[in-house]
Amino acid sequence: MEWSLERVRELVAGGMQSMRECESSAVGTAFCLLLLFVWYCYRVGREHSAPTLRGGYSADPGRGGGGGGGALISPEVGGRGKGRQVAGVEEQNGFAYCHSPECFRCIHAGEGLNQRLYHSLQDYAKRYTWAGMGRVHKGVRDQGRYLSSRPSIQKPEVFFLPDLPSAPFFSREAQKHDVELLERSFPALLAEFESVYHHPPARSGSSLPPGWKANNTPHGQWWTYYLVNQGTPLALNARRCPRAWRVLGQLRTFIANNVFGNACFSVLSPGALITEHYGPTNVRLRCHLGLRVPSGCELVVGGEPQCWSEGSCLLFDDSFLHTAFHEGSAEDGPRVVFMVDLWHPNVAAAERQALDYIFTPGR
Repeated sequence: MEWSLERVRELVAGGMQSMRECESSAVGTAFCLLLLFVWYCYRVGREHSAPTLRGGYSADPGRGGGGGGGALISPEVGGRGKGRQVAGVEEQNGFAYCHSPECFRCIHAGEGLNQRLYHSLQDYAKRYTWAGMGRVHKGVRDQGRYLSSRPSIQKPEVFFLPDLPSAPFFSREAQKHDVELLERSFPALLAEFESVYHHPPARSGSSLPPGWKANNTPHGQWWTYYLVNQGTPLALNARRCPRAWRVLGQLRTFIANNVFGNACFSVLSPGALITEHYGPTNVRLRCHLGLRVPSGCELVVGGEPQCWSEGSCLLFDDSFLHTAFHEGSAEDGPRVVFMVDLWHPNVAAAERQALDYIFTPGR
């Protein structure tokens, strides 16, 4: 028998009618209780399926990621320094470089990448339309030239969309709805951060709670707890943070469907420094919601310094050269932000759809 919510409701209604016809029947009462229990198990099973932002829920743990399958790319640090091998990938200065021809972030821009992007765009246009693809076509066609000729202050590592207004920092009005939603969610996000941050270590000898990743920095410590990494949900982490996951689902401009989208808690310890680096693209704005912000913390983008504040968002274009540091004392505690990647406000809906197709994780 195929179970569904409607089927269960029909059976419960039938059982209750049986009870009304024979109120003294213990069998009818037991039958109704059994059906209610089955319905409860059905609902709990649906709520605990692996979450995904691309179409409801998936029970396949490989889709959600839990830390495996593909490169886990740290969003705030970009230097290719001296690395080490971890689980078949090379971890360098906070990145896990898989050197896979299928991973856009792990390969160098060149004719091979340009051809792949162009073939993907042609495939998209055949399936859908060329309408509204002028800038995307121009960017894909001349991508090598754009990346090599950019001034040193702004050099996206993977993809540059031409003719986008650019600035190191953007006003909160650029994505007003999502900024206000995040700021209203500050208490819930802070509570879930505290929950996962103070969880006992995952295994003996480990200093990090489950789900956290340590990133290489010149000084201090930097940890991240991803809910979405390169467009791929991390199911186990998302299950531990249901309210944060719900907030992501309510954002209108969160990049949920391509490799440029990330969402995580990011922690800098006192004395930590993240080296200057560039993000992969100019089609997104990185949003930091301050959760814990002691004195002595600063974000510098394109040579412009800004300070976080608790309960407020900072929007910046991470394709500009940027760095972050925490110069406070140990007594001040860590700097904590909730980080999400939002679409640049001047990327049109048709362009977003095409870029989602071209840069689908695993494409």
